[in-house]
Amino acid sequence: MMRTDDRGLCVSGADRPAVEQFETALSRLLCGNGDPEPACAAALARCPEFAMARTLAAYVQLCGSAAAGAARAAAMLPELRQAARTDRERQHVEVIAAYSAGDFDDAAERLDDILLEHPRDLLALHQGHLLDFYRGDQRNLRDRVARVRHAWSPALPGHHSVLAMHAFGLEECGDYGQAEDLGREALAIEPGDTWAHHAVAHVMEMQGRRREGIQWMRDREPQWAPDGGSAVHNWWHLALFLLDGDRSDEALALYDRRVAPGAGVLDLVDASALLWRLALREIDCGDRWKLLAQLWAPFVCDGWYAFNDVHAMMAFVGAGRWELAEQLLATMRHRLGRPGGNRAMTEEVGLPLARALADFGRRDFGAAIALLRPLRSRAQRFGGSHAQRDLVDLTLLEAARRDGQASLLRALAHERLAARGESPLVRRYLERAADLRGAA
Repeated sequence: MMRTDDRGLCVSGADRPAVEQFETALSRLLCGNGDPEPACAAALARCPEFAMARTLAAYVQLCGSAAAGAARAAAMLPELRQAARTDRERQHVEVIAAYSAGDFDDAAERLDDILLEHPRDLLALHQGHLLDFYRGDQRNLRDRVARVRHAWSPALPGHHSVLAMHAFGLEECGDYGQAEDLGREALAIEPGDTWAHHAVAHVMEMQGRRREGIQWMRDREPQWAPDGGSAVHNWWHLALFLLDGDRSDEALALYDRRVAPGAGVLDLVDASALLWRLALREIDCGDRWKLLAQLWAPFVCDGWYAFNDVHAMMAFVGAGRWELAEQLLATMRHRLGRPGGNRAMTEEVGLPLARALADFGRRDFGAAIALLRPLRSRAQRFGGSHAQRDLVDLTLLEAARRDGQASLLRALAHERLAARGESPLVRRYLERAADLRGAA
């Protein structure tokens, strides 16, 4: 007899207790709140041929956006193929094969194919959502979820996650009002959904609502499980609000207490992004750069994902590890000759941005500006969110200031004022632009 999951989808090789463990693991993955692997392992220990539990385990490896995780997922493929008995399960196997081989676009399209027939496949929706995020596909980040919402209702387990994903996609497409409404609706259903919390934080970040953002993050902080996938990233968002309010000391203390990285790539990305923003404000980050560069060093030859490579470059520049910076640039240039989704990401954004960061670190601000200005209109093509890619604009602003380019600095500061409203940072840049023009 074929079992079903909590949304009525057939699953093979499982009994009811194993399905319950699978649902626990899936919920932890979707909410970013707690480690899904123990529950997944428990499901497989009970039912080793449980295909969807094996599928979830492989996706967990891929979620980390690192070459080592992709290799682990690829190694699972023989057992996955043996366990898969339904068409849907076999489709998931082919997604994992494409994803682990670096063919992000094919994997994303195959996930969409699953959802056309099975719009309640919450794991397929989540993985497609993440791939849209990693690939910078803003429209699909919103519309992949919109295409399945007709099949959902508040009575279905996991409905809050659908709302949370739609909220984030709407935010990235600039529909801030609807994004905030859906994020808050998701949290009313499941207060522990950190992706919903994160979506509302993004709205506040984009609208320059720093005081409200700080309160929002601190009120929700007790909901973040320290072993969850989103905790560090949410503390990173809190640090951004603090920085926007000119509270750099508090942001640096938060780095030490909560953001300072472990060995996972996603945590390293957040650490690099926060230290770089602090350094742009000429905050002394001390030996933090040295430690961070050491943690990034094992990834220097991967060439798996350009977004990660750029954040590794920040650490190498910050630490003055120019030999690692040059090695990373060589890896990225080599990546241009290999197939896969990361090739275009590297060519169009990753490599020129990494070069711009290196030029900035060497104080060749004119060269950095020449690379950064045309990147701003296409930076979404290498993934991440508006908030994460804001680093391009922030680096360009600071390069203009340090290079004495008063007209560019004034224009960029007014652009930021129009988009996000008044802030201490914008005021300083406008004042500096006026000083530079007065001295000319």
